[in-house]
Amino acid sequence: MKFPKVYSLQDIANLLQCEFVGDPLFPIYGMNEIHVVESGDIVFVDHPKYYDKALQSEATIVLINKKVDCPEGKALLISDDPFRDFNVLTKHFMPFVQANLSVSASAKIGKGTIIQPNAFIGNNVVIGENCLIHANVSIYDHTIIGNNVIIHSGTVLGADAFYYKKRPDGYDQLISGGRVVIEDNVGIGALCTIDKGVTGDTTIGAGTKIDNQVHVGHDTVIGKKCLIASQTGIAGCVIIEDEVTIWGQVGTTSGITIGAKAVILGQTGVTKSVEGGKSYFGTPIEESREKLKQLANIKKIPEILNKIK
Repeated sequence: MKFPKVYSLQDIANLLQCEFVGDPLFPIYGMNEIHVVESGDIVFVDHPKYYDKALQSEATIVLINKKVDCPEGKALLISDDPFRDFNVLTKHFMPFVQANLSVSASAKIGKGTIIQPNAFIGNNVVIGENCLIHANVSIYDHTIIGNNVIIHSGTVLGADAFYYKKRPDGYDQLISGGRVVIEDNVGIGALCTIDKGVTGDTTIGAGTKIDNQVHVGHDTVIGKKCLIASQTGIAGCVIIEDEVTIWGQVGTTSGITIGAKAVILGQTGVTKSVEGGKSYFGTPIEESREKLKQLANIKKIPEILNKIK
C-alpha cells in the first residue's frame, strides 16, 4: 500500500505516538507485508524469531517492539505492539467507507459491461469493458477488473484476509487494506471467494478460468491461463505460475509456489512448492506416477504376507 503522499518518520511516529530511531525527515512512501515490501515501506515485526528477516528486508522502516541496532540507511519505529500499530496505519490510510448505493457513484464501469440486479459494486471499483457481472455478486471497495470478465452469482471479491493474532482475550484481526485485481478474459464461477491483500494485491491473471466454490486467500498471485476446478482452497501468499491446472478439492498451504504448467490432480494437499511441467497427486504431494506406484504396491501387501506364511 502506497500512501497518498510522502510522509516523514516524525509524521508517522506522531501518528502512532511512539519513539523512533533515525532522521526525523526520513521519507516513508507506504507500508507492506514482508513478502511484498519495497524501499520506502514500513514493515512490522513483533517476534524475535523474525527480527533479522525484517531488518534485512527491502523495507527501509521497521515497526518493531524492541530497540535494536538500526541497519544503515534504515529507520525504526519503536512500538510496544507493532501488530496494533500496523492496524492503526491501515485504518488511517485506508479507512472503511460505508456504502449508500448498490453501485457506488465512485465506481467506474466500462462500455458494454452488464451488471445484473442485486449485484453490489463498492467504492472506487474499476470494471473494464464487455464484462458480465451476474446477480448477487459482491465486489468490495478498490477492486480492479479488466475487460471481458465473467463473474457468476454469489461470488465475493475483496473480503478480508484470514490473518489473526492470538491475544489472552481472543483473536485480534490484522486489518486488510489491499485489493483484488482481476485481469482480462477471466471467468469466475458461482460462490467463489477471493480475499484482498493485507497491504498488496491478490491477483488473477489474464485468461484464467475458475470453477464454482473456489477460495483464493490474501495476496495470492495466480498466473495467466490457469484452470482451477471446484472446491479448491488456495491459501494466502501462494504463487501459481502460468497455465497451471488444479483439479477439484485441492488444498494448499500458504507461501508456496506452483510452477508453470504443473497439473495438480484432485484431492491433493499441496504441502510444499512444486516444479512446473509435471503432474502431482496425494498428501503429502508427490509426482503422480510415483504416488500411484506406491498405492499399487500397498494393494500387494496382503499377497506378500500370504506368501510369507
